[in-house]
Amino acid sequence: MTGGQIKERISFSKISSAAELPDLLDIQLKSFRDFMQFDVPPEERKDQGLQAVFKSVFPIVDSRENFELTFIEYHIDPPKYTVEECQERGTTFSVALKAKLRLSIKDEFNPNDPLANSIEQMVYLGNLPFMTERGTFIINGAERIIVSQLHRSPGVFFDEIAHPNGTKLYSARIIPLRGSWVEFTTDINDLMIVYIDRRKKFLVTTLLRAVGFATDRDILDTFELTQKVDLRTAGSEIIGSRVVEDIIDKETGEVILDRYQEVTEEKLKRLQELKIRSIDMVKSDKILGQEIITNTLIKDSTRSQEEALETIYQHLRSGEAPDLETARQLIERLFFNPKRYDLGDVGRHRLNKKLGINVDPTMTALTKEDIIGIIKYLLDLRKNHKVADDIDHLGNRRVRTVGEQLAAQMSVGLSRMARTIKERMNLRESENPTPQDLVNARTVLSVINTFFGTSQLSQFMDQTNPLAEMTHKRRLSALGPGGLTRERAGFEVRDVHYTHYGRLCPIETPEGPNIGLISSLTTYAKINEFGFIETPYRKVENGKASDEIVFLAADDEEDLLVAQANEPLDKRGRFLNDRVKSRVRGEFPVASPDDVKYMDVSPTQIVSAAAALIPFLEHDDANRALMGSNMQRQAVPLLNPEAPLVGTGMEAKIARDSRAVITSKVDGVVERVDAREIVIRKDKSDSKAGNIERLLDFENNNLVTYRLTKFMRTNQDTCINQKPIVNVGDKIKRGQVIADGAATDGGELALGRNVLVAFMPWRGYNFEDAIVISERVVQDDIFTSVHIEEFELQVRDTKRGEEELTREIPNVSEEATKDLDENGIVRIGAEVVSGDILVGKVTPKGETDPTPEEKLLKAIFGEKAGDVKDASLKAPPGLKGVVIDTKLFSRKKKDAGVKRREKKALEELEEWLITAKTEARRQRDEKLQLLLDGHVSTGIRDKNSGKILIKAKTVLKEAQLAKL
Repeated sequence: MTGGQIKERISFSKISSAAELPDLLDIQLKSFRDFMQFDVPPEERKDQGLQAVFKSVFPIVDSRENFELTFIEYHIDPPKYTVEECQERGTTFSVALKAKLRLSIKDEFNPNDPLANSIEQMVYLGNLPFMTERGTFIINGAERIIVSQLHRSPGVFFDEIAHPNGTKLYSARIIPLRGSWVEFTTDINDLMIVYIDRRKKFLVTTLLRAVGFATDRDILDTFELTQKVDLRTAGSEIIGSRVVEDIIDKETGEVILDRYQEVTEEKLKRLQELKIRSIDMVKSDKILGQEIITNTLIKDSTRSQEEALETIYQHLRSGEAPDLETARQLIERLFFNPKRYDLGDVGRHRLNKKLGINVDPTMTALTKEDIIGIIKYLLDLRKNHKVADDIDHLGNRRVRTVGEQLAAQMSVGLSRMARTIKERMNLRESENPTPQDLVNARTVLSVINTFFGTSQLSQFMDQTNPLAEMTHKRRLSALGPGGLTRERAGFEVRDVHYTHYGRLCPIETPEGPNIGLISSLTTYAKINEFGFIETPYRKVENGKASDEIVFLAADDEEDLLVAQANEPLDKRGRFLNDRVKSRVRGEFPVASPDDVKYMDVSPTQIVSAAAALIPFLEHDDANRALMGSNMQRQAVPLLNPEAPLVGTGMEAKIARDSRAVITSKVDGVVERVDAREIVIRKDKSDSKAGNIERLLDFENNNLVTYRLTKFMRTNQDTCINQKPIVNVGDKIKRGQVIADGAATDGGELALGRNVLVAFMPWRGYNFEDAIVISERVVQDDIFTSVHIEEFELQVRDTKRGEEELTREIPNVSEEATKDLDENGIVRIGAEVVSGDILVGKVTPKGETDPTPEEKLLKAIFGEKAGDVKDASLKAPPGLKGVVIDTKLFSRKKKDAGVKRREKKALEELEEWLITAKTEARRQRDEKLQLLLDGHVSTGIRDKNSGKILIKAKTVLKEAQLAKL
C-alpha cells in the first residue's frame, strides 16, 4: 500500500450491511436547507422554517385598523464574498435577506377594497449567516457550529409519585412550545386540582365549567358516570350510591335527597312510596377511583359557567373581574388562542397519539377534547389501566436542529420588529408611509448576531482533525437554553436508556461533569419531521427478512420484537435458528422467528462514527472504548499520515463526509495536475449531461477545475493541506477521491502511523506511562505535524500621539531587524525563533522635561531620538518556524505600497476577465455553428444598421455562419 494512492480494502466481515450509510453531515445540511428553502421558488415554499416564521408574524395591523402590512415572499441574495474571503477578512459569510411586503392603507371612500390603496415594496431585513457546504458558519472570520439540542418534547406527560402516607398521586403536565404550563394532579383526598404555571390552583371541575361543561350533569355525562336506575326493580344494590340531582316531592316541595347524598334503606322506601319510577345515580366504583370526579364536584363551590369564570379570574388576576366577557377572554387567551398558546406540530401530534383523539393537526392551541382526554387518561392511570411516562424515553425527548433554533431566533427578532412597526403605524396616522419607512431591520439582526455570538449552542468548531469536525457536527447536547444544567441533571438523565439503541451512541460521551448530557448520533440514525430520532430496520414477515428498510422512532418500536444483525439467515432471508435472540424494550427474550417483526441493518448501527472506527470494538471494555473514541479526536494531522493496516470500513466514509478530501463531480480524464489545482476533462458520454446541456456548458471546453486548499490554519492551529492523488491521463469516475486532505491517506482517514510497538520493560525507562521511541521516529518525521499560529498587533492613537509601524526601533541592533520590511513587518519566508521581532512598533513616551544629555542628542539627531519606546511584537517562547503570510489592514488612507499592490491585483483581474470573455465568445460561436449548421434560416438582419445579412429560407452553411 503506497502512500497517497487510493487504498484497496479487503473486507473480512461476515455480516453485510442491509442499508447504505447516509451522508453523515445530513443532520446539519438538511435542517438548514429546510429552514431557508433557498432552492425552492417563493410560490412553492412549504409552510416551514423561515416561511412559517414570516407567516406567523404577518399580517401586522395597527390599533385603529387603518394600515395592514402583509408578507408576500422573501428572497435571498447570493453571498457577497466567498468562504475563503470571509475567513481572510474576518467577516461573516452571510446572505442578504429581503422580504416583499404589501402595505394596505384604508381608503375612506372605498372601505370594501383593501387593495385600492396599497404599496408593494422589497424591504431589506439584514444579513443572515449562511451555512457553508461543510455544515459550518463563518462568524467574524472564525468557523463556528450550531450544536443540536436534545430537549423535552412539547406534549403531555403523565407521572406517578408516592405521598409520605403511602397514597399514590398522579399528575399530567402539558408542556407547550410557548404559553402557560398546565398541570392536573390528584391529591390525598381524591380531588383533582389544576395548577397554572405551578402557582395558581383551582379544582378541575371549575375549569370544566368555565370551558363550557356548565352543569354537574354535563360533567358526569362527559365521563360516563351517570346511570338511570329503575326503582321498581331496584333492590339493596343501590344503597350507598349517590344521586346526581336533588330529588323533590312534587306535591309538598320537600327535598327527599340532596345531590350526591347516599341512598339509605329508608330513603329508598320513601322514594318507592312516592311512586317515583326512576332516578339518575352516579356510577359507584369506589375501588377504581371514579370517585375523583364526584368528590371534586362535591367540593366545588361554583354551580354555573359564570361563577366558574369569575373564580378562575380571581385566582389568576387576584381581583374581581370587571365583567363576564373579560373573564371569558382571559381563559380564551390563556389556552385557546394560537398566538398566545402554541403546542407546535410536535405537541399536537403527540397529544393526538397519546390520548387517542383526532384533533386537526394544524390546531396547535388546546381544545376541550384535549382537557377531557387528559382527565380520562389520569382516571385510567388511577385505575391501573395505563402506565405513567418515562421522562428519559426517547419518545419524550426530541432534537432541535440548526433550522429550528434559527427559526426560533427569527421569530423573536420579527416579533420585536412587529412591535416597532405597530408603534410607527400609530404615529403616522396623517401621512402615507411606505413599508420601508415602517420596517427597522436592526432588531432582527441584533437577535441573530447575539445568538451566533453568545448562545451556549453556538460553538467554536473543534477542527483538530476531520473526525473531530465530523463528531462536533453530529453532537447532541441536553444543555443550553430551555435544556438541563449540569448541576440539576441527575443520574437517570445521563444514563444509557434502552431507546438509545441505534439512535444515541452508548459509548461516545465526555468524561467529567457533562457525562451523559452530551452524546453523539449513531451512524445510521436520522431525525424525522417532528424532531424524533429514527433508526433503520429490515422488515421481517413470517420469519423471513425482506430487503425493505423502515425507519422507526422510539415510540413506534416500543412493543416490537427486533432481531440482531448477526442472526444467521439462509440465501432466501429465512432465519436458520428456530429460536432467535431478540430485543423488546429493555429485555432480550429468545423468540420464535415468526414473532420477530424487524431486524437490525448492521452491527455498526448502535454506535457513533468515532466509536465505529475502533476495530473489534465488541472485545473492548466500555470505559476504555469511551476514552478511545474521545482521544481519536485529539490526534493532530501528521506531515506523512498513513492509513491503518486494520480498519473497520468507516475510514473512507468519514474522510468523504467530513469534506476533508476532494471528490470528482464528473466522469472524465485528468488533463492537468499541480499542487494547487486539478483539471479534469469531462467525458463526452457523461451520463448526467444531455446534448443541449453540453451545448450550454461554457465551463471552459468541458474542463472542470478543482482548487486545492494549501496550508490553511484551522481553529486549533493545525494545518489543512490538500495533495493530489491522481496523475495526468488517469480515468476518473464521478465520486472518486482525487485529492487527500489533512489526516487522510488514499481517501481514507489516517489519524496516525503503523509503527512497530514492543510491550516489554526497557531498563526502567518506560516505567508506568513513559514510552521509549527510536531515533528513526524523530529523524524520518514519522510523527511530525505542522502547526500554523497567528499573531496580531494593533496600532492605535494614544493620548501621547500616534503609535507607528517601523523598522527603526530604538536600542535594537541591525541584525534583529534584518528580516523586517519598510513597514516593520517580517518578510514572508523568514525563519523565526522565540524572541525575534515579528512586527516593529514604536509608542510615544510621556512628555517630561529632557535632561541636558537628551537635549544634546535631540540637537544632533533631530526629534526621533528618545521620545519613543519599543512596543514590537516578538515571537513567544518555544516558537520556531517559517513565516508563511503577513497581512496589513488599515482603516486610514492607504499608503503608496498598499495602493501599488491593489492596482496590480486589479490589473490581473481585468486581464483575466478579458481572456475569459474572449474564450466565452469563441465557445459561443463554435456551439452556435454546431447547432445551426444545415438548418433553414428565417432571415438574419444586422441589429444596428438594419441590413439583411442572410435572406429567409436560406440553408445555413458553416462558411456563412463563420462570417456572421
